[in-house]
Amino acid sequence: MSERAFRTSDFDFHLPPEQVAQAPAERRDASRLLVVDRASGALHHRTFADLLDYVPAGDALVLNETRVFPARLLGRKATGAAAEILLLHPHQGEEKVWTALVRPGGKLKPGRTVEIGPELSVQIVESTPGGERIVRLVTPLGLTEALDRYGEVPLPPYVERGATEADRERYQTVYARARGSVAAPTAGLHFTPGMLEALEARGVRIVRLVLHVGVGTFRPVETEDPAEHRMHSEWYSVPPEAAEALNAVRAAGGAIWSVGTTVTRTLESVATEDGVVHAREGWTDIFIRPPYRFKAVDHLVTNFHLPRSTLLMLVSALGGYDLVMRAYAEAIDRGYRFYSYGDAMLLV
Repeated sequence: MSERAFRTSDFDFHLPPEQVAQAPAERRDASRLLVVDRASGALHHRTFADLLDYVPAGDALVLNETRVFPARLLGRKATGAAAEILLLHPHQGEEKVWTALVRPGGKLKPGRTVEIGPELSVQIVESTPGGERIVRLVTPLGLTEALDRYGEVPLPPYVERGATEADRERYQTVYARARGSVAAPTAGLHFTPGMLEALEARGVRIVRLVLHVGVGTFRPVETEDPAEHRMHSEWYSVPPEAAEALNAVRAAGGAIWSVGTTVTRTLESVATEDGVVHAREGWTDIFIRPPYRFKAVDHLVTNFHLPRSTLLMLVSALGGYDLVMRAYAEAIDRGYRFYSYGDAMLLV
């Protein structure tokens, strides 16, 4: 029997606007958790703190330690008109030269300058074939100090409010360490230090890696044939100690629990067909969609994703298309909160 040929429209669904979470839950681990049992097809409604009931001693829980930085710069052009710069990643290793998205795109041509604050301006250096800009940050301050002083946390486009000081802490995992993301690895937002300590105390191995999340995570697939979609690239690092820990867990018969699609994409990028995870760093544009045979990941903690997105396709590849779409329908029917600040799903 041949594999089903999926179309992008197969991953569409209607979400009532009021179910798009505009703010985080009062307590991180108080979010709801929809547990999807792949073996039985059963759906269980829990809270995120109940994750402790599922991960056994001897297994590994893998976290993405990336940290969101204040990448959104709001300023004025020479005419006084408003302009926005969204920094993506350093350009060719230069500290103050970046690849960025700009708005209004038609007006911010090479040679223009945007004034962000008294000690920070942005010069447009050149345009890229993909419609981005190479920009130079002009400031007497260190880069980190300048961005912390004048930048905003780049909340996702579906959060229909301005960023607040509280977002600097809540749109960040409690274990975030390596600055470099323009979006949070949102599955990790639900963890508390206490939960991680409790998991370690019972013998769960906590393993850490980094993938810097890019803006492409929010972009829907525009082509009806997913194979024609151009996947964005993101930088990752899997250190030797992480690879060694995961391979040791696997050799001892343990399972790997991935916290988020970013961890999943990283592990599947560095694992060989035999399931061995290799220490490596670089850029990945892996596009995981049905049918896909997972090499490294056994279980997945994730949030609810946008329709027609590469992330929903990834989750469907692990959980099975019919089961995941049924879970989404039930989550909508039960009033779950969706997207970055929303509730969570556990695929076991």
